[in-house]
Amino acid sequence: NGAICIQPCSPSFHGETSFVCEDRKWQMLSDACASLDVQSLFQVRMLLCTLACACNFSGRQTLLPCTFTKHFGAGNHSCQADFSCIIPDILSSPAIPGNIADIVQLLKKISLLLSENVTRGKMQSYSRIANHILNSSIISNWAFVKDRNAGSILLDSVNLFAGKLLLRNGSESIQESFIATKGYSIHSNTSGKSFDFSMEFNSTGNITGHVVIPEEELLRLPRASKAISVAFPTLGAILETNRLDPAVVNGMVLSVSLPEELQNVLLTFEKLNKLEQVGAQCVGWHSAERRWDPRACQVRAHNASAVVCICAHQRRTYRAFSILMAPAVPRSSLLDYITRVGLGLSILSLVLCLIIEAVVWQHVTKTEITYMRHFCLVNIAASLLVADVLFILAAIVHNAALNYQLCVAATFFLHFFYLALFFWMFTLGLLILYGLLLIFFKITRSMFLAAAFSIGYGCPLVISILTVAITEPKNGYLRSGACWLNWYETKALLAFVVPALSIIVMNLIVVVVVVVKTGRSSLGEGCKSQDLSSMIRVSKNVALLTPLLGLTWGFGLATIIDSCSLAFHIVFALLNAFQGFFILLFGTLLDRK
Repeated sequence: NGAICIQPCSPSFHGETSFVCEDRKWQMLSDACASLDVQSLFQVRMLLCTLACACNFSGRQTLLPCTFTKHFGAGNHSCQADFSCIIPDILSSPAIPGNIADIVQLLKKISLLLSENVTRGKMQSYSRIANHILNSSIISNWAFVKDRNAGSILLDSVNLFAGKLLLRNGSESIQESFIATKGYSIHSNTSGKSFDFSMEFNSTGNITGHVVIPEEELLRLPRASKAISVAFPTLGAILETNRLDPAVVNGMVLSVSLPEELQNVLLTFEKLNKLEQVGAQCVGWHSAERRWDPRACQVRAHNASAVVCICAHQRRTYRAFSILMAPAVPRSSLLDYITRVGLGLSILSLVLCLIIEAVVWQHVTKTEITYMRHFCLVNIAASLLVADVLFILAAIVHNAALNYQLCVAATFFLHFFYLALFFWMFTLGLLILYGLLLIFFKITRSMFLAAAFSIGYGCPLVISILTVAITEPKNGYLRSGACWLNWYETKALLAFVVPALSIIVMNLIVVVVVVVKTGRSSLGEGCKSQDLSSMIRVSKNVALLTPLLGLTWGFGLATIIDSCSLAFHIVFALLNAFQGFFILLFGTLLDRK
């Protein structure tokens, strides 16, 4: 497993194909076999342009006659001609992975070296070349392109080239099947300007997109300028090929090139998948980090067929936008209802629990062991109460997309208090073992408080600080689409999952010890009645300890094993959303004292 095999291409191609061994089978890793030699094509083009310049400015024929350069599309009218001479060779070549990679590099070179005074003819030629590798029928070939960033390079190249487009009579529109470019002249007196796109996505139908520059944004312009927008119906699927996150692009990619004074733009995306249970998230493509970033946009309106986003346009960072969907987690109105009702009841139960504990504190903490038990119970209830409130606040912050720093702060405290909940449940488990096994070993109240605070709050604080300190500098602290720990890029979520699962396993051992200790039948008469009494006693202990020691969180493993099962998600939501109610019931109300 993991072995790499490299094979040469067939004689009519140049390059190589790489394979990787997975499950005792060779799987294609990348295919760099190409039939095009775009390096030579580009060099010939530059040579012809140079010769055309020599003819144009010297009035003499140098090296090659001007009629020869005219024949190849580099006539003596301009040194920056529309490079249409290379298009027939490119369009006649198969869009295999190796050719795709070479064409991407060709477009990059054209953008860097020939992007001065981009005329309509040059933009048409450029669009025809790009359209060849954006065709919906060859999207699967992008998965085997050797450079995993090829889609991002293509997007940057098109944005750079299209941004230099010259506008005739104040507007321009150039459309191919899978790439469309539109431009308008804008100034502060212009009413809100919009771009409408309707393009073919595949053989079954079209997809639409809409870009609006709000009138209040145009008032910022100090002088007349231009706005360019490019639409890509298939580029989203191409950019997915190097994403670890299963969220998929659910609309066209809309790129905008605006003056620096304009900060926000409204975009409307028609959904590809119009199922009601599929959520939507507005995102911007971070050109430096080459990933979709939810910080760039927020949802303005959302229905079953379309999403309206308001996005922050930044020339150096965010210039392309789209919408994502995350179909892996089942969405259900029943699940949402259980979560809302459960959290509400949990918060009320925990408040009531803390009030009852405060009222009866003097009466139930007369011995050292009962003091320690109730001290752990109060801290478990307090930690869960704060965590539940923060859970609601984090959802509000995410939905409103108020502030990235606010989302980081909410995630940090949510992480800390959920860890505190688990570590206080762990402390209670240790206290139960102490009461059962270390009968003759006495611990003072001060020793207990020092150890309990170190475990209950000290460990979570260290883990939370280390997590944010290690992952946030790399923008890997937050997951895409929620105020919670990242999983797919940095695995920051392990800083919660590993301690939580470890504590669940330890507390499960505690419950087993309690069952063994309390379930032993006494020797002598009345075996049936004693067995029944023992079973009742064991059942009560298990029912009491399961919510107090957090064993209900163990059902989260089922949602990891089968993330698409709605039943597992409902059971997990029922057990954990109502944990506060169970703590009130078993930890306080059913306590005889």
